[in-house]
Amino acid sequence: MGRSFVWNKVKYPNWTGLKLSGILYAGPAEGTIVVVCHGFTGSKEGGGRAVAMAEELGSRGYATLLFDFSGCGDSEGDFADVCLTRHIGDVKCSVDFCRGLGFNRVVTVGRSFGGTAAIGLGRAGGDVAGVCTWSAPGALREVFTRLRVQAAGEDSDMIRLSEEEDALRIKKSFITDLDRYDIFSRAALIAPSPLLVIHGSNDQVVPVDNAWSIYKAAGDPKKIQIIPEADHQFTGSHLKVWEVFFEWLAEHFPTNMNCS
Repeated sequence: MGRSFVWNKVKYPNWTGLKLSGILYAGPAEGTIVVVCHGFTGSKEGGGRAVAMAEELGSRGYATLLFDFSGCGDSEGDFADVCLTRHIGDVKCSVDFCRGLGFNRVVTVGRSFGGTAAIGLGRAGGDVAGVCTWSAPGALREVFTRLRVQAAGEDSDMIRLSEEEDALRIKKSFITDLDRYDIFSRAALIAPSPLLVIHGSNDQVVPVDNAWSIYKAAGDPKKIQIIPEADHQFTGSHLKVWEVFFEWLAEHFPTNMNCS
């Protein structure tokens, strides 16, 4: 089945009318598709890793959609407008796009802030069959408070993401938008769809306590996997992350290729 999968570029509108850019690795539009939500300043290809993972998923019978959030990568929009509300909306539109293609099971997997967005969307009224997060922030104010001290000086409405003058800038409304969401309460609403939480024990960006709090808040079925010594990017550990993710998929969403 995996060998019949092909890559196709796709575009579809988000909830504000902006065009999202994606690449779809799939054969016939049926079965399970994995929607991959990239990190805060990332892009759909994940430096090549997301593409490689999609092809491995294809060999196991799963289709994959990699997409850029609005304002990121090849999607329309301004990165300065980024916020959790927009991210959640983009994930919802990506799920709807896959359902419209004919896939009957959609699983969301998100890295870092993309994982937060996946939790924020949750089951989407039953349209999402399962959720997996990698290094996802849950205690949003604690994780993002450091942005407050890097205000862009001459522009009181903007925040600079580092102390470098040419650093990416976002609107201060990003911070106030976070207050609209209790991610732990959102995690509790994912059940009865399964949840898998993956985190590195040495994550210096998003403390591992975030993973445990998300896991404890969620209902069954749920699973947590802490990768020993792994950092926020799972440097040198991404194959272990894949292994855990693939096993979880096979358990909850078996295909003809992994249940024979």
